[in-house]
Amino acid sequence: MNPERPNPPARPGADPLGAHLASLKLSYVAQHFEALARQAAAEQWPHVDYLARLVEGEAHRREDRSIQRRIAMARFPVHKTLDQFDWGWPRNINRPQIQNLFHLRFIEDKSNVIFIGNVGLGKTHFSIALGHAACLAGYPVLFTTAVELINSLSAAQAHGNLKRELRKYLQPRLLLVDELGYLPIDKHGADLLFQVISGRYERGALLLTTNRAYKHWPEIFNHDATLTSALLDRVLHHAETVLIEGKSYRMKDQIEP
Repeated sequence: MNPERPNPPARPGADPLGAHLASLKLSYVAQHFEALARQAAAEQWPHVDYLARLVEGEAHRREDRSIQRRIAMARFPVHKTLDQFDWGWPRNINRPQIQNLFHLRFIEDKSNVIFIGNVGLGKTHFSIALGHAACLAGYPVLFTTAVELINSLSAAQAHGNLKRELRKYLQPRLLLVDELGYLPIDKHGADLLFQVISGRYERGALLLTTNRAYKHWPEIFNHDATLTSALLDRVLHHAETVLIEGKSYRMKDQIEP
């Protein structure tokens, strides 16, 4: 305390403790310290145990809020988890391989994951579920589609804000890019996507979902073999490929008798 600037005396009826807790943003402590104090007195807790309960509650509340902020900032289109997936539907799927990805070591390794399969086989489901698991583990995440990414970068470039917009895709520890290959990408769009992939190379994890095998990627990028080769070189250098085969789950009711 600065002796030259003593704290002003509390106003009559004021709650100095509540004011200090509010100033320190200790909302859990402010809401629960009185009830816990009564419980501590009744059960004869040591002072340290009483303090530990308050600190633990405050820490849990802050972590919950941090998780919710990360989930909101990830911009997932829907909520998906691994437990919600119907493993009995795809004709060919490597369940142990996918479950192992949920240890999230690929994020720490700054490597890539590519889900390849036809529509309706769970690629986006797994992508969102992995992103959600990463948020719970404390990683900043961003979900986008390939078309949305290219359109946002193209618009930013037209307004002279490309560098700032690129940072949005380069900063998260995990970037999820969905639906690569569902629509063709022109030379300009491919160049913008290349900047993202190149900028994240060995700096941040990337997860892609696509309906095209690697040998067909030149068709995605307007048959530009040079650019496609450069993209694949960076995507596959540190990468795990997950193949899923079968018929669309969304057509399940029409397919089954």
